[in-house]
Amino acid sequence: MEAVQYFKYGHDDLKHVEVPIPSPKKDEILIKVEAVGINPIDFKIQHGFLRPIAPKKFPHIPGSDIAGEVVDVGFTVTKFKKGDKVVAMLGTTTGGGLAEYAVAKQEVTVLRPLELSAGECAALGTPGLTAYQCLITAGVVLKKDGPPMNILITAASGGVGHYAVQLAKLGNTHVTVTCGSRNIDFVKSLGADVALDYRTPDGKALVGPSARRYDAVVHCTSGISWSTFENVLTSNGIVVDITPSPKSITTSVVKKLSCSKKTLHPLFVSHKAEDLQYLINLMLEGKLKTVVDSKYNFSKTQEAWAKSMEGHAVGKIIVEM
Repeated sequence: MEAVQYFKYGHDDLKHVEVPIPSPKKDEILIKVEAVGINPIDFKIQHGFLRPIAPKKFPHIPGSDIAGEVVDVGFTVTKFKKGDKVVAMLGTTTGGGLAEYAVAKQEVTVLRPLELSAGECAALGTPGLTAYQCLITAGVVLKKDGPPMNILITAASGGVGHYAVQLAKLGNTHVTVTCGSRNIDFVKSLGADVALDYRTPDGKALVGPSARRYDAVVHCTSGISWSTFENVLTSNGIVVDITPSPKSITTSVVKKLSCSKKTLHPLFVSHKAEDLQYLINLMLEGKLKTVVDSKYNFSKTQEAWAKSMEGHAVGKIIVEM
């Protein structure tokens, strides 16, 4: 089969290679890949962000969020059969998605409704679950009869951010976001109540027109100090950080040890099929959507990779087979 690989840490180009079709283990399914969602963590792993934890070995086939069709199953698999259309999460450290075929554990795979495209579902996995788990961690109840909350979402036009805005507005929330000026209308179309240009003084300070403090922050970017957050949080406010650095993890520990009421919580996404199923159900109900920045044919994967590294995608980047 054809696959995309890289052979070492660094910025080397991805290579299209021929490799054997993987065989599913007893609890795995073999999927003919139809679409792959490209995530920033993919190129960050290539650049050594999780070195030496990931990749587990070289050469490495990146890509962790896929949609496709089941072509074979392990002998203990009971939930899926040949011909099923599925969405699967392979795990960011494992990868394997940017290939004609990939294997996935049945416990991180769900059926794809035929009403939804492979592309919009493949895009959903890691960023959708990250957004959802951030909001749950922050105490946001995704129902209109939940407690009122004033929340901030940084980098709201990106993959995680654009899902977070939509999910947050399912609750009894007032949502302020940051983004570039060109994306203000876009994030408001997703439901944001207030949008701040991150380049302006108010945007840098995270202060909205009302100067209301935030009960929770979903932090989807980097480069914002704890002191900046501390100035805009309520007395019991929480920041959930999806791109934790050693410094932010240290801050989190210090705040916990000092019993601070204002807290910083680094989030490492947990790939749960029940969470993915919940989000897919929301898509079916028209309450959540994938906004596609751009689509690339598998032969143009390097272009999709470069687009992701630019860091200015609005919504999701998808590779289609």
